Amino acid sequence: MAAARFLSPFTLFNTKYSLCLVAILCTTFYFIGIWQHSLGPIPIPNSSTSAVVSSAPCYSLKTTQLDFMPHHLPPDPSATTAPLPHFPPCDPSLSEYTPCEDARRSLKFDRDMLIYRQRHCPEKKELLKCRVPAPYGYKVPFRWPKSREFAWFANAPHKELAVEKKNQNWIKVEGEQFRFPGGGTMFPRGADAYIDDIDKLINLKDGSIRTAIDTGCGVASWGAYLLSRNIVAVSFAPRDTHVSQVQFALERGVPALIGVLASIRLPYPSRAFDMAHCSRCLIPWATHDGVYLIEIDRILRPGGYWILSGPPINWQKHWRGWNRTADDLEQEQSQIETVAKTLCWKKIVQKGDLAIWQKPTNHVHCKANRKIFKQPSFCQSQNPDMAWYTKLDKCLTPLPEVSDVKEIAGGQLPKWPERLNAIPPRISSGSLTGITENTFVENTELWKKRVEYYKRIDHQLAETGRYRNLLDMNAYLGGFASALVNDPLWVMNAVPVEADQINTLGVIYERGLIGTYQNWCEAMSTYPRTYDFIHADSIFSLYKDRCGMEDILLEMDRILRPQGSVIIRDDVDELLKIKKIIDAMQWEGRILDHEQGPLEREKILVAVKQYWTASPLTPKQDQ
Repeated sequence: MAAARFLSPFTLFNTKYSLCLVAILCTTFYFIGIWQHSLGPIPIPNSSTSAVVSSAPCYSLKTTQLDFMPHHLPPDPSATTAPLPHFPPCDPSLSEYTPCEDARRSLKFDRDMLIYRQRHCPEKKELLKCRVPAPYGYKVPFRWPKSREFAWFANAPHKELAVEKKNQNWIKVEGEQFRFPGGGTMFPRGADAYIDDIDKLINLKDGSIRTAIDTGCGVASWGAYLLSRNIVAVSFAPRDTHVSQVQFALERGVPALIGVLASIRLPYPSRAFDMAHCSRCLIPWATHDGVYLIEIDRILRPGGYWILSGPPINWQKHWRGWNRTADDLEQEQSQIETVAKTLCWKKIVQKGDLAIWQKPTNHVHCKANRKIFKQPSFCQSQNPDMAWYTKLDKCLTPLPEVSDVKEIAGGQLPKWPERLNAIPPRISSGSLTGITENTFVENTELWKKRVEYYKRIDHQLAETGRYRNLLDMNAYLGGFASALVNDPLWVMNAVPVEADQINTLGVIYERGLIGTYQNWCEAMSTYPRTYDFIHADSIFSLYKDRCGMEDILLEMDRILRPQGSVIIRDDVDELLKIKKIIDAMQWEGRILDHEQGPLEREKILVAVKQYWTASPLTPKQDQ
């Protein structure tokens, strides 16, 4: 066992001494405290904390008031530095406002060659900062295919065409609805029967004809009934005395744009359409050195068809009803035949009221016969795909070179539907710098996945038949439209003219899809409430510092139907700005993660335009 431990006398003495010293010090400080307390509280400046501080005396004569207020908050924004967006409804009289085809503005321009009916957009200071209203009583259009034959009167309240074309079966008013029997000036038996007549002359069933253009389309019955044959037509007509003909086409769910053959090119690339059509379209084909037929030649594919019915075709039968002399009509037809020959077109048939010409598949023979036909000469330096405010040329657009007389210039296209996913000739030939065959295949697969994701986050897009008219504001290779091709809808693929990329609209047409060029700093050539759904991929990053974000969004609002949807994909910083603006436009929107997850800077904004309409027009406003 360990030895016991004992404290020495010296250690005990030190311990007692320490305890006594501590006791003396404690007693001394206690009395000092009592003495200080007897002096009373030290005065403190009046403050919100004075009541608390005065009840807790201090012995220091110098005190500092503590400041518990925050000093790291941002200053409140002033009304001048951070105004809230405000976009009131426009006047009800502007419910059909088309900024670049405004009738009052057009009167300032030359009537020669119908220049006054071309696009003439407002200057920046003239841009409206209000939201174009739907007319009072507006209803969501009928679903396709019922919409082909019916539309709501309240959506386009105009009876003029029903009266003017009463005997031609264009359109009829039946209570609250319009009915479209499918007739036309040159096809009173209906568009279906008329198209059957064309099919007896050229094959419309084998998939070799997919894209078409209808010049001076009326209410677009020709295009409406081609769709059942897997042929998609772009129909266009000017905004003229035939009130709202393009608007009726769009209400029916048929692709259409406001447009006119005047002094500038149509907004399409060269070699775009397999077939062009004019049924009494009133275009003076033989005038101005044949420049209008030269433009049709530019946009027709090699081997494409031009179909003409109405004056002067079959003038021997109709000249009295057309209120023109037989000699005048015979001369007009002779002039058209001459222009077609100078373009190296071949007239393949004229039967009854129909005449059909075919463009050559290459220009081997055409270049040789320039010794006979001096005019038009071949264009030398122009870009055949440049078509935004580009003046019409009176020269012939040359087709790509071939090595054999039997070769199709620019490459042969597969028949539809194989054409959709086949490598477009513009890509396989290497004419689009930076876009390879692998780029095309990868882009097609990418958009299949993206559209699947869209349908999960936008249930209305996933609902078959809910949307009919769609717009892709930055279409690139047409991947978005391609992924939706089996749904009962159509997509207008817009390629921005300012895009810092290769001109890809020709690729879109080679795939068998349709589209147009567009500058999104300007309004689109269409009526309000054209589209049920708008897709905008990187548009706001592209147009950053080019024009105002709010102006692009107001244009989107103009052309979007009430209860229509928008999907915008862009950098998150852009989407946050957009969200503030659309909150003031009566859109309901939310920002969601990229399909690859939250770590991507690119996000997706999904929005729905709320339903609202103008108030009823007063008798004074309605005049």
